[in-house]
Amino acid sequence: MIKLNQHLISYLGSCALSALVLFPGLAKAQVQVSPLVIEEEAERGQAKGIINVTNRSNKAFRARVYATPFTYDENGFEALESSSNDLTPYLQFSPRELVVEPGVTRRIRMISRFPPSMDKGEYRAVIFTENLEHSQNNSRGVSMGIVPRVGVTVYVRHGDISPQLTVEEASFDHKSKQILLQVSNSGNATARPKVEWTLKQGSTTVTTGKQNEWTVIAGGERKISIGYPSHAKELTAGQYQLTGTLLWGEEENRQSVPFSINLTVPTSTTAQSN
Repeated sequence: MIKLNQHLISYLGSCALSALVLFPGLAKAQVQVSPLVIEEEAERGQAKGIINVTNRSNKAFRARVYATPFTYDENGFEALESSSNDLTPYLQFSPRELVVEPGVTRRIRMISRFPPSMDKGEYRAVIFTENLEHSQNNSRGVSMGIVPRVGVTVYVRHGDISPQLTVEEASFDHKSKQILLQVSNSGNATARPKVEWTLKQGSTTVTTGKQNEWTVIAGGERKISIGYPSHAKELTAGQYQLTGTLLWGEEENRQSVPFSINLTVPTSTTAQSN
């Protein structure tokens, strides 16, 4: 089981636009994957997609392609061995191994097929592209480095399903200088909301900001890290009001949820003792 904490996922969201990169310094030097997230509606039980893999290095590489179920808990990504929302038994993709020459883009074609008796819901998998040569070297004991791989998260919706987001609470992390927004999703579909927010103390606006997309899994919760602007006035201990809007979906079908919640900023001494 592989679990990534919220700070690494935050990095991935800003640098890789939601592509899942394990050990990104290694992986990004060799491959670029697009699209970074695939979201499809099953029609007559089928959904299709294409993943583009580009070799940006000056050396050809061999890669293997495989899929595994996953989820997001409140702190980040987690690869699973099994899941009731596992897409992999219904997922086919080709090729499963590929050689990508320098400067060349190869396509991986994927299709999911659901049987007529399939329960309605959202089914998920992460499709990894892994450096095969590096993996084989490690297995032979030639090198002990970390195997780089890049993953794309795939969501296939089967039936009429939708997310239902609620902002539960907010807290302030003195160490990271971030506001943590606890968001729950009681719906049966995943959402990837952006956050537009305003922080006030009484009638005074302290600062405003926008946060890139974060994944809030269907039926789960997520701590969304909102970076406090470095140019803004340093927050002192006290009571604040955090208001804003969660926004997700395509422009033609944009959905939003407004929120207004109290934020208590403790003294740094109190925060450290906790």
